[in-house]
Amino acid sequence: MVIERFQFPGTGGHQLAAALDLPDSEPRAFALFAHCFTCSKDNLAARRIAAGLAARGIAVLRFDFTGLGNSEGEFANATFSSNVADLVLAADHLRKLHRAPSLLIGHSLGGAAVLAAAAQIPEAKAIATIAAPSDPSHVVGLFAEHIDAIRAQGSVEVSLAGRPFTIKRAFLDDAGEHNLTAQIAKLHRALLVMHAPADTTVGIDNATKIFIAAKHPKSFVSLDGADHLLSNRRDASYAADVIAAWAERYIEAELPPATTGAPEVPRNVIVQETGDGKFQQRICVGPHRLLADEPVAVGGADSGPGPYDLLLSALGACTSMTMRLYAERKKLPLDRVTVTLNHAKVHAEDCADCETKVGLLDRIERVIAIDGNLDAEQRSKLLAIADKCPVHRTLTSDVKIVTRAAD
Repeated sequence: MVIERFQFPGTGGHQLAAALDLPDSEPRAFALFAHCFTCSKDNLAARRIAAGLAARGIAVLRFDFTGLGNSEGEFANATFSSNVADLVLAADHLRKLHRAPSLLIGHSLGGAAVLAAAAQIPEAKAIATIAAPSDPSHVVGLFAEHIDAIRAQGSVEVSLAGRPFTIKRAFLDDAGEHNLTAQIAKLHRALLVMHAPADTTVGIDNATKIFIAAKHPKSFVSLDGADHLLSNRRDASYAADVIAAWAERYIEAELPPATTGAPEVPRNVIVQETGDGKFQQRICVGPHRLLADEPVAVGGADSGPGPYDLLLSALGACTSMTMRLYAERKKLPLDRVTVTLNHAKVHAEDCADCETKVGLLDRIERVIAIDGNLDAEQRSKLLAIADKCPVHRTLTSDVKIVTRAAD
């Protein structure tokens, strides 16, 4: 399993820290996970559920809400509405990077947030909540003794789970403005409600209200014996197993269709830092995923080919493909092409047929082995056609690279 770590802009312009848990093979679907109130994307439940789903082929994007974990901004300035808006932005980012989430998962207040955000994420076909309140204002009960002071003073520092947090009057007002029950009734999505009967933080009656408000298809699963934070590994693993099995019938339609013809050309290539090591990059080309890195000798982890390795790979693949097409068109008995390449910097004065005679030049050596019952003339023509491969032509032509800042 690979975990990509990156940032994306939230509603307040702050960079929100994210982690994308990817399966070892092409993901069957993508999910978006919202963590509990004052928690983070890296709390035990979030990490274990994401890992469990990734092991079952579902990629999971989890991120820190404003002012929590490694995200920028002040927690005091965050509201339930801003959290919902950040979930929508996270789905937008995932849509651009890979595919939009077909599954939304929310833990505690994060469960309420995904229920509220679902209407703005049309690709989401299934929603799973874990220990979610039926009303975002329920969270106010965690610091009920401070409510009068918050309203009188505008903001008060309270202790939650042993840590200090500043709560503002705006948070109270915003939480009270949401009619989540009405939003649940209009979901028109498959819903799985998971709750522990003995949850002392968010009572089981909240699950009842969510379930009654929702239209079918809806399901309820009891997390018997679990605590609110799913701190027991077995409970988190069980939740991941149930979500993956339940969502199967709803997300299978989200799998990309099999290719029946030539793919759209050109396709965008997206390269992004994973945050794992100094140089590791995740490369996305349509449905394909691979890693790029640098050798250990230059500070990398050698977890993937380097940039020049990929360049040579492109030339080698294009060379072999072009020769194969030519052989099929001319009905030549070509069995196999093997292309071996290397790249080096050479002194210009050592290159007899180069126009430039000063400094260093890039030199790519390409050795082509041709297997098959071919005569000398056929082999010669195949070698000649190698120079006509599109990548070869690109590398030897006047290439212009235009760089601009992302919108």
